[in-house]
Amino acid sequence: MSRLDVLVVSLGSTQGLRASDEAFATLLRNAGATVGVARAAPQRQVRTLALTDLLWARASAAAARSALAAQQPRSIVYSTTTAALLWPEPGAIRFDASSAENRPGRHGIWQRPLERRRLAEASLLIPTSQAALLASPAAADDAVIVPIPVAASGSAQPSGEREIAAVTYASDPEKKGLERVLAAWAQARRGDERLVVAGLDANRVPNPGAGVELVGRLNPTEYRELLGRSKLFVCAPRREDYGIAQLEALADGCQLVTTEAAGGYEALTLARQLDDRLVGDNQAAAIRIALDDPLPDYSPRAAELLQPYTPAAVQQIVDEQLLTRLLG
Repeated sequence: MSRLDVLVVSLGSTQGLRASDEAFATLLRNAGATVGVARAAPQRQVRTLALTDLLWARASAAAARSALAAQQPRSIVYSTTTAALLWPEPGAIRFDASSAENRPGRHGIWQRPLERRRLAEASLLIPTSQAALLASPAAADDAVIVPIPVAASGSAQPSGEREIAAVTYASDPEKKGLERVLAAWAQARRGDERLVVAGLDANRVPNPGAGVELVGRLNPTEYRELLGRSKLFVCAPRREDYGIAQLEALADGCQLVTTEAAGGYEALTLARQLDDRLVGDNQAAAIRIALDDPLPDYSPRAAELLQPYTPAAVQQIVDEQLLTRLLG
């Protein structure tokens, strides 16, 4: 058996992380590397973030040990700092946020000090954004920034033909600010306008309010088709590590209505550049502005700003910078 070039140890605790890791592995394969993916086994829901991270770190370490016993990769990439906390062997670390940033106080009592050690010991840091790198407790001189690639789905309708007023994605209702989005929608809605909520089961929102449609969990194709029929993507996170759902919405022609948020929120910078009237705490007003007074060049400018995130642009970084650093 030929030696594997890169082993990606995937935390995969959410659908978004699993999709991100698959996209990352595809980029490496397209660059000519042989790639294996070791996925952590699903873990039960527990009450605290500290225990949640422990369970997933153990599962990631077990997946890594099993893969390493079967193969001898030239390089290992742990995808997320949590996946690297209990690593059986050192490697590179890919991340969109650190525990130092998103596990304050007791939530990160054991993760933060261990994370500092792992980031210092890593052979290479692979943050998904400059913001993630700057917020990490590690030196910034040994890193390659590799954004998560985002492409238009190809199913987007022209803005004048979109029949859905707004959509939101709420796989984690508290983190995504669903309650705030519903409150803003109740205030802003007129006539028969609809807000479509995707990403969670209907029984988790027993009384969504008038003009709200719950569509549950959609497969990626169905979800992107939904974006392509919607005028707005509305979200109200207090913290956002990257914002892949928001970037996908921009790629499919939605205007982005969002609150300010802590974290390495890549889409927030784009939202401000595109129309800063749509960014802030008064979401009801922002929704009405976006529906009643949209900037005519919003979508073309969004496409321009998304160029660094396109698969072709990200592939160039992997081809010309990352693979060489990983394989020496």
